Amino acid sequence: MSFHVLMPEDTHLSFSYRSIEDHTAARLRAEDVSVAYGESRIIDGLSLNIRDGGLTAIVGPNGCGKSTLLKAMARVLPTQSGRIVLDGGSVHDMPTQEVAKSIALLPQGPVAPEGLRVRELVAQGRFPHQSLIRQWSREDAEAVSGAMRATDIEAFADRPIEALSGGQRQRVWIAMVLAQETPLLLLDEPTTFLDLKVQVDLMTLLRRVAHEQGRTLVVVMHELNVAAAFADHLVMMRAGSIQAEGPVLEVFTEQTLTAVFDLSARVLTDPDSGRPVCIPRVQS
Repeated sequence: MSFHVLMPEDTHLSFSYRSIEDHTAARLRAEDVSVAYGESRIIDGLSLNIRDGGLTAIVGPNGCGKSTLLKAMARVLPTQSGRIVLDGGSVHDMPTQEVAKSIALLPQGPVAPEGLRVRELVAQGRFPHQSLIRQWSREDAEAVSGAMRATDIEAFADRPIEALSGGQRQRVWIAMVLAQETPLLLLDEPTTFLDLKVQVDLMTLLRRVAHEQGRTLVVVMHELNVAAAFADHLVMMRAGSIQAEGPVLEVFTEQTLTAVFDLSARVLTDPDSGRPVCIPRVQS
C-alpha cells in the first residue's frame, strides 16, 4: 500500500493526505465530482474509489459534504460536474431500477408510514426486483426472512414500527436494505442518537455483512472511535473534499484529527484489537 503525504505551507489548516493506490477497477467511484444545493456548492472536484468488499467509513465535521456525497453516489442527487461510475458506466445514465439492484441506500433518519409492520417494511426492499411479469415470489420471501434473521428481528416481525425502540428500528431499516440483496450498501449515519452498546451491536452486524457476505458497505459516521474500531477503510472529509483516505491505522492519526476536525487529541492503540483510539486533550 502506497501512502503519500501532501504538505502545503500551512499544515494546520490545509494538511492533506492522499492515497495513491490505483482502484480504477472499483465497482463504485466518484470522478472529479461537484455537487451543489442551489447556488451553494457542497462538494468541489472530489474523486474517490470505493474499495470493493469490506466496510468503508466516511467521517468529517458537520456540513463537510459526507451525506451529500453518499446521495450523489446513490443517484439521489445530481452532480454539477464529473460523474459517479458504477460498473464502468455513469450511474446517472442507468435506469433507476437497475441502479437499485446494485446499490441500496439507507438515508439518515428514515420514517416509516404509520401502522406499517416490521415484516411489511423489510419487504419493501424487494421492490427493485418486482415488475409487471415478476410479482412476489418464493425468492422474495426467502430474502426477507434471511434479512430478518441476520438482523435478529424475527421476534417482533408483526409489531408496528412505531412500537420499537430506536435500536430495534434501525435493525429493521438495515434488514430492509439487506433484503434488497445489492452488492453495494450505502448507510447515512445509522448509529446516530443510539446508545454506545447499540452502536457497537449495529456496527458488528454491518461488519459481519461485509466480511461474511462479501458485500461493499459505505457508512457515514460521526463517532470517530466507533468508526476506527470497525472500518476496514477510512475516508476523512473537510469542506467538500477528501483530506485523508486509506487503511485505518495509517489515516487515523493525531495529525489528521487536527487537520480535519481541529481536534487536539492523543491517538493510542487498543492492546486487544490493535485499533487506534483518540483521547481528546483537556485544556486546563
